[in-house]
Amino acid sequence: MRSFHVSKPRVITVDKNPAYPVAIQQLKQKKKIPEGIQIRQVKYLNNIVEQDHRFIKKRVRSMLGFKSFDTATSILSGVEAMHMIKKEQIDLRD
Repeated sequence: MRSFHVSKPRVITVDKNPAYPVAIQQLKQKKKIPEGIQIRQVKYLNNIVEQDHRFIKKRVRSMLGFKSFDTATSILSGVEAMHMIKKEQIDLRD
């Protein structure tokens, strides 16, 4: 996020998991994120980031989890790449 065209977020939207406020507070204390960022916890908000994980969850459940970190990394990279191609976020034309 150090590019000139990327602005700092004002609000972080997450679900109602109780671990999020604790983690964000710790990041603020360690100066990893600015103090002015607010956290918004909404259980059923159509959060684009949270919705994007459902395709990975679908794959992982059918595989009954991963056996090693290397396997997880390679499989999830492939799933993410295919999903980005499907959403036309990658231009494959020359």
